[in-house]
Amino acid sequence: MTVLIEPALLERELRESRARTVQLTADLVGERLLGPQLGIVNPPLWEIGHVAWFQEWWCLRDGASATPAASIMPGADALYDSAKVAHATRWSLPLPAIAKTRDYGVEVLDRVIRRLQQEPDDTRLQYFAQLAAFHEDMHAEAFHYTRQTLGYSDPFPAPAALPASRGPNRGDVELPGGAFQLGAVPDSGFVFDNEKWAHPVRIEPFSIARDCVTTAEFLEFVEAGGYRRREWWSESGWAWRAGAGAEAPPYWIREGKAWLQRRFDMVAPLAAGHPVVHVNWHEAQAFCRFAKRRLPTEAEWEYAAAWDARVGSKRRYPWGETGPAAAHANLESSGPVAVDAFSAGDSASGCRQLIGNVWEWTESGFEPYPGFVIDPYQEYSQPWFGTHQVLRGASFATTRRLVRNTFRNFYTPERNDIFAGFRTCAMR
Repeated sequence: MTVLIEPALLERELRESRARTVQLTADLVGERLLGPQLGIVNPPLWEIGHVAWFQEWWCLRDGASATPAASIMPGADALYDSAKVAHATRWSLPLPAIAKTRDYGVEVLDRVIRRLQQEPDDTRLQYFAQLAAFHEDMHAEAFHYTRQTLGYSDPFPAPAALPASRGPNRGDVELPGGAFQLGAVPDSGFVFDNEKWAHPVRIEPFSIARDCVTTAEFLEFVEAGGYRRREWWSESGWAWRAGAGAEAPPYWIREGKAWLQRRFDMVAPLAAGHPVVHVNWHEAQAFCRFAKRRLPTEAEWEYAAAWDARVGSKRRYPWGETGPAAAHANLESSGPVAVDAFSAGDSASGCRQLIGNVWEWTESGFEPYPGFVIDPYQEYSQPWFGTHQVLRGASFATTRRLVRNTFRNFYTPERNDIFAGFRTCAMR
């Protein structure tokens, strides 16, 4: 393993990840520490402990070894190992009280940082510390999902003002396609095993929307009887819709002729110019049939996000090689914004908000790239191949540390609690 990040910067990232977790969970007390037992959330008390356990397992106990060291919390493995502790049992475990759980997390983080300071050239430690920071970032976004699902407040304030926009960005861009290297390249920093490695694909010419489907556009589908018209749904999508009794996206509320939407603990009119959010893969597919459009493949999405035809190479981010600044993308914020905002983050292809605002469903199933080799954290990707769909980009709740054009998110096609929307392509 090569040096991935300077220890001082890694220390800062670990502290920032933990501060975000604390901010998202500080008011989860009393009954909220466990909350209702649902298949799409974890009990917060368990999840807070799991994040600390994961960091300790990989950074202090050498979880990749045959004989990992003992935990500083006796019995922690039986409580917090998500690969072995069934989801449905997490509400009935003998979990430590919240004060003890948070103290455990503080002690683990302090020990990890001391070790990084004492062993600044240990690239293996740096790798696992980066993994732990990213893992905690992902759980922070999951806490955001939980807060939305359960109707809790959003702890992050809305921005005072958005970056200036160069104006509407509607319509399609026509892209020539051709030979393209899909995936991450070696020596490009930390990437997950499912991004490895770049491999040649052939992309036919295609047209892709400059921005995501808006709430107003999706409302047209709903009011055209979209959830009652069988012809717009796949067999599995119709089975989901019937079983869920869905008539509109979750959190949409009809009052007379008006539509409202619940965002965390607040209800407000639908924001017409914002991207539709909380739609699953089935709903995105049904809309595409209604609109005579289609979802992009993940190769098309990455090509639109990364390819810079002027120099004949890929970019790390849609806007270039430098990490996200405040003007580039809606990240680490309080909610979606209008689809014409953040024009400084446009890709070379002319697409907007390919990173930030909402995750974007793609047509592609989640499968390994050619020559896939599993990373030490074996439960991250491999168990989900063949059952999940790929999403690309990032949402408003994603941290800046996680984003890049090659990052692959993945969920089962019925999940609509996540902050996901989609953009479309013209039919071939």
